[in-house]
Amino acid sequence: MRIASRFLLLLLPCFAGSDDWPGWRGPTGNGISPLKNLPTSWSADKNIAWKTPLPGKGQSSPVVWGNRVFITVDIAGDPIPDKVVPKHIMRGAPFRNPDSGSADRKHTLKALCFDAATGKQIWERTLFDGEVYDEVHRTASYATATPVTDGKYVYFSFGAEGYYKLDYDGKVVWKTDLGKIDTVGLGYGPSPVLFEDKVLILADQDSGDKSFLAAISAADGKVVWKVDRKLAQTWGTPVLVDVNGKTQLIVNGSENVVAYDPRSGEELWRVNGPGGFIVHTPVFGQGMMIASVGYPTKKVIGIRLNPKEGEERLAWTYEKGTSYVPSPLLYGEYLYLMTDSGIVTCMDPRTGEIKYEGKRVPKPGRFNSAMIAFDGKFLLSSEDGDTYVIKAGPEFEVLSTNSIGEGIVASLAPAGDSIYVRTKQSLLRIRNAP
Repeated sequence: MRIASRFLLLLLPCFAGSDDWPGWRGPTGNGISPLKNLPTSWSADKNIAWKTPLPGKGQSSPVVWGNRVFITVDIAGDPIPDKVVPKHIMRGAPFRNPDSGSADRKHTLKALCFDAATGKQIWERTLFDGEVYDEVHRTASYATATPVTDGKYVYFSFGAEGYYKLDYDGKVVWKTDLGKIDTVGLGYGPSPVLFEDKVLILADQDSGDKSFLAAISAADGKVVWKVDRKLAQTWGTPVLVDVNGKTQLIVNGSENVVAYDPRSGEELWRVNGPGGFIVHTPVFGQGMMIASVGYPTKKVIGIRLNPKEGEERLAWTYEKGTSYVPSPLLYGEYLYLMTDSGIVTCMDPRTGEIKYEGKRVPKPGRFNSAMIAFDGKFLLSSEDGDTYVIKAGPEFEVLSTNSIGEGIVASLAPAGDSIYVRTKQSLLRIRNAP
C-alpha cells in the first residue's frame, strides 16, 4: 500500500479477534474483514449452513463473536388511540415526512442471541415494551442501530427507548436513558461505538438545538462526558481513527464534519460537510477521511487527516455516484461508491481521480445494505436478495451473483469461515459446504 509515512493511518486496536464482526461495519468500523476463507458463491439451496426465522422488523446487522450471534428486532403491538407525535423542525421549518408512522402502536424491542454454529436461539430478552416516543419512516423500524460487543458484554442503542448493556447470558446489567431524542420522525440510526471503557453515543436531532455527542461508562452506564453539537439531524455512525498515535472520533454531518477526542469530547477540527440528509458512515484510509451524502443532493468530500503546513484539510469534492442509505467503502488503494440502484464508481481517495464510473451489476435492483470487503473483493446486496461479488481494483468485474430469494436491507457480517446475513424474514449462515 503506497502511503507516505506522514500520512500513515493506523487502524485502531480493537477488542475483536480477526475472526469476529463485533459491531457496525466490523472490527475497525470500515466494512473490511481480514478473512480469506469466506464463501463467494451461494443460493437459496447452496452453501446455506442454517436459516432461522426472525420476528418483527429490523435493519440492525448481525454481530458475531466466537459462537454467538446477536441481533435486535422490533415487534409492533396494539394500537394507541389518539397518539400525539412530536412536532419537528428541520432546516428551520416545520417538517413531517408523509411516510412517517408506527408510533401509534405499542412496540416491543428485543435482543436475540443465536448459536453461530447451529442457528439455535440461545436467549431472547425484551428491552423495551410500550409506547415509543417518535415516529419512524415506513421502511425503517425501532431496531435500526447495530449492537456492539467486546466479547463479554453486548451494548444496544434504541435512542429515546434507551441504551442497554447485557452480559452473554442475556442478563441486563444496566439501562441508561438520555432523554427524548427527536429523529424528525424518521427513526434513530447511529450505532454505539466502544472505546476503552466508554460507549460513545451520537444523538443529532431535528435542526440541531438539542443535538449531542456523549460518552457513557461501559461499567455502569453513567454519563462520562456530553457535548452539544448544534448540528442538524444525522443518522450515520461515528468512526474511530488513530492518526499518528492519537485517536479521533469523526462524525459526518450536513453542515460540518467534526473530529473529537473520544476521551474528553474536546473538538479537534472541523470542515464544511457535504450537505443533505446524512445517513452515511464516513470511511477512511490512505491518510484520508471520506464523508458523503446521497439525498437530496449527491456529494463526496475527501478530507486530509493530517494536512501539511499550508495545505487545506479539504482535498477534493465529487458530486454524483452516491446512494441515500448505503455508505461508501474504502478498501486498499481505492474508494468505491454505490447508488441506490447499484451503479458503482471507483476513485482514488487521495485525489478524487475517477478509475471507473457508471458500472452496473447484472440485475437492476434497490440497495440499502452497506458494502463489505474481504480478500480482494467487495460485496453489494440488494432488496431482492441478490449479492454481487465484485473484484476490487481499478477495473470493474463481477465475479459472482448469489441469490437467496429474501430481501436484504441489513449489512452482511463475515466471521470465521462464514457470512451471516439478515434478510427481511430470516437470519442465515452462509458457509462453503465441506
